Amino acid sequence: MNTLTILKSVPGRKAGIAIVLSSALLTACATTPASPDGSEDVRAKLTELQQNPDMASNARVELRNAEAAVRLAEQPGSSDQALVAHRVYMADRMVEIARAKGQARLLEAQREQLGEQRDAARLAARTREADQAHADATSARRSQDEASARSTREAEELQRQIDTLEAKATERGLVLTLGDVLFATGSAEIQGGTNQNLEKLVDFLKQYPDRQVLIEGHTDNVGSAAFNQTLSRQRAESVRRFLVDRGIDGRRLQVSGFGFERPVANNATSMGRQQNRRVEVVIENGE
Repeated sequence: MNTLTILKSVPGRKAGIAIVLSSALLTACATTPASPDGSEDVRAKLTELQQNPDMASNARVELRNAEAAVRLAEQPGSSDQALVAHRVYMADRMVEIARAKGQARLLEAQREQLGEQRDAARLAARTREADQAHADATSARRSQDEASARSTREAEELQRQIDTLEAKATERGLVLTLGDVLFATGSAEIQGGTNQNLEKLVDFLKQYPDRQVLIEGHTDNVGSAAFNQTLSRQRAESVRRFLVDRGIDGRRLQVSGFGFERPVANNATSMGRQQNRRVEVVIENGE
């Protein structure tokens, strides 16, 4: 049913009112402006950018300019189609400029953030290296102090042992002299009750198992050279057997007999001859 039919079916005053309303409706429909072609697409693109937090924060000015351009492009009523198309084109360009600016600033911000993270990582690495170097230096100093203290204790203990042995420090090593009271006259057998110094020697050699030992027998000049040579070596061998029997490795012990070739006193006196009748135990210096 068209409008004319509706009007004919309404009598009197009501028909007049209906005519007026119909005329207004027709006028409104005839005058409602249509959006220019392409403006809706531009508006959709702009809305997408405006709803993107990254774009909204990095392209505020450009988005405001784009908004103004889109509104201008959306204005209807111009009979100049070229002008309308130009406005839509410019609005689209402004939206794209806003997008490009936002993306560029976002990438720059991300680059700066990555740079800051890289710098922070480098700083953290240098800090770790410095901390590790400090820890290593502290550990090295502690180790050095401990080694120094240990060396001091070992030196003090060695000196105590030397004092106990009543040994003499020489270039050859520690020299312990066992006098002739260890043996009976003309004998190579160790006498009982005279082994205290030998027991101390055993304790020392067990405490320092890396040290090699020279056992050297000596006599005075009473008797033949051959007899004294044999006697001096036999006495040195007796000392070696004593040490081996007490658990000292025989491979550490080297034996020599020098007879009366190396006197330490004048054989012309009884006191001098007594000093020459001896066994010297040379404990070589450690490595």
